[in-house]
Amino acid sequence: MDSQQVRAMVELARAGKDEGFTEILAVYGPRLFGYFYRCTGSYHDAEDLLGELMVRLVRRLAGYDDRGRFEPWLFSIAANLVRDRIRRSRSSPPAASLESEGHSGQSLAEGLASPPAPVETGLLAGEVRRELAAALDRLDERSRQMVLLRHFGQMSFKEIAEVFDCPVGTVLAKVHRALKTLRGLLEESHELEQ
Repeated sequence: MDSQQVRAMVELARAGKDEGFTEILAVYGPRLFGYFYRCTGSYHDAEDLLGELMVRLVRRLAGYDDRGRFEPWLFSIAANLVRDRIRRSRSSPPAASLESEGHSGQSLAEGLASPPAPVETGLLAGEVRRELAAALDRLDERSRQMVLLRHFGQMSFKEIAEVFDCPVGTVLAKVHRALKTLRGLLEESHELEQ
């Protein structure tokens, strides 16, 4: 999407037109959802964060200074939401409820009542996801966010630099080191299994 289209979309949203917000969600929603999902590991939390982001967007759009940097501005709000969610989750463990939805989208009570899925179903994919999530958790928060924005938010290094207000070279170095660390952690994990 070129800068004129982005500007028009933002102006529609600023004017309070539903079409503007719908277009923003259509253009950026899948990438934002992917970013939120990779950060939280939860479909429900990713949906919740996307909803929170849209609420913040409605509140903050009037203060947006249009200099052709909408995407980094939007993703910096997303990164702040993730940081807030992580801080909150570390300070208070979630309460378990038989009625609350799990990762599968069904309540714990429904999951206990339904027959178990075959062991082969998604076992390998789930294991890989868990290993990657565990390795990502071992990175420092800033590097982790940069990797997630780059690979799951599909942002350029320049855009990430704008989000974190640092030079592009710093982002390149941090992402490179983080990926090298992740590779090492995943290899270490596989060696321990064998």
